[in-house]
Amino acid sequence: MQIIDGHCDVLLKMYEDPQIDFFDPNTSKLDVSYSGMVQGGVKIQCFAIYLPERITQPRFDHYLEYIDIFLRKIASDPRIRHIKTRGDLEAVMSGKQTGAILTLEGADAIGGNPVYTRTLHTLGVRIIGPTWNYANWAADGVLEPRQGGFSRRGKIFIKECCDLGILLDVSHLTERAFWDVAETTSKAFVATHSNVKTLCGHPRNLTDEQIREIIGRDGRIGLTFVPWFVKSPAQGKATIDDLLRHVEYLCALGAQNQITFGSDFDGISQWIPGLEKAGNYGHLVQALLKRYPDELVRRFLYGNWFRFLQQKLPVH
Repeated sequence: MQIIDGHCDVLLKMYEDPQIDFFDPNTSKLDVSYSGMVQGGVKIQCFAIYLPERITQPRFDHYLEYIDIFLRKIASDPRIRHIKTRGDLEAVMSGKQTGAILTLEGADAIGGNPVYTRTLHTLGVRIIGPTWNYANWAADGVLEPRQGGFSRRGKIFIKECCDLGILLDVSHLTERAFWDVAETTSKAFVATHSNVKTLCGHPRNLTDEQIREIIGRDGRIGLTFVPWFVKSPAQGKATIDDLLRHVEYLCALGAQNQITFGSDFDGISQWIPGLEKAGNYGHLVQALLKRYPDELVRRFLYGNWFRFLQQKLPVH
């Protein structure tokens, strides 16, 4: 069964260690590798540009370095297609190639410069999360103590992204910033790697009100495999069954057409047993098939993402 995964941090690891080979079938350094994607049925993977915290003064050059790594070491291989348009998406889903989508996690180095935003779009970035966990020029991240929203320039940035067709990712925003996005644009947005706060109170998870807002816009919610977003460590070790509780809860709220997955592989150092790598996705598939009809499982794994991207990606 095919899968579209909305978030991983492979590019961070390849930036930190230039010797990593995405296509080495024996690599132990990556949760997501080409062979692992094939083994796990991951047809399309979103690759995030995320600058490590040690870079205290992010520059646009840093983004270009990541994109260079992506283009030279991943997308240059004929087995991979860099998805920038609807045509690319449809070709991958109907053909033999594996797809890759570029995303940005933390717009710090854009600095409100629309030329930079347009350049990222030209280079193929299709989803942007305005912040990571802390504040920048655009907005407050979810762990910023003041819990503010978007700045004036940040709200202009929201509109610029929407005009270009760049999808906004609200996963790392404060609740106030989330609602600023909702008030600033009428377009659908996504949370590529967030779970249900009612079930697990981590600040990165979504409240019922946020979930209903995303449902109402026909956005997407990518359930993530980060153990402490699935289950509070005080309650024991997270399992695949615990992850399925988040699926069940979202379904109860009416999100059958909005549920997707965003593993956060290569961005974590602890894993749910049985979901340590992209190649293990089959364990989740089997668990889902025990609880839900085949057609609904297909929606969760790829259909919901595919329908959304088919509507939102540029035609050309």
